[in-house]
Amino acid sequence: MSYTLCVYYSRTGSTEKLMREISQELGCELVRLEDGVDRSGLKGWLRSGMQAMARKLPPVKPFRTVLPLSAYELVIIGTPVWAGRCSAPVRSFLREHGEELRRVAYVITRGSDVRYEEVYDQMDLYVRTPHVGAVTIRPDSVGADFWRDSFLASIRDGGKGSGHAG
Repeated sequence: MSYTLCVYYSRTGSTEKLMREISQELGCELVRLEDGVDRSGLKGWLRSGMQAMARKLPPVKPFRTVLPLSAYELVIIGTPVWAGRCSAPVRSFLREHGEELRRVAYVITRGSDVRYEEVYDQMDLYVRTPHVGAVTIRPDSVGADFWRDSFLASIRDGGKGSGHAG
């Protein structure tokens, strides 16, 4: 059994697609975070950005994992960038469960050329130890597959790297 967990939030499906690929490659459990907030369309996009800027913590719906969170050797957390920050549901997850996580790695998806690597540090505020690996990817861009595969290689090698994709 793999002691790695992939947990993510996705508003549009881009983060979900990437996290599914990563969990399949690693053969690990995958959990989608949900908060029950309507984030569809322009109104949902605006709501999401405003919550991120205000560092709001919407309650995340209960989720199930095979093991207690503290039993996973590594938790890979996937989030889109909202207004230069991690998504509000991921911030809520980290606030509530960050201290339970032994080791973390981050997968950040973005819609622009800006890398948003500062989001790693924002997320590290909620966990026991700094992340052991991270990547920021613009899905469907040239190089996205390369950076995903580089991230996977670093995770398989014990989590010793960070990267970004054009």
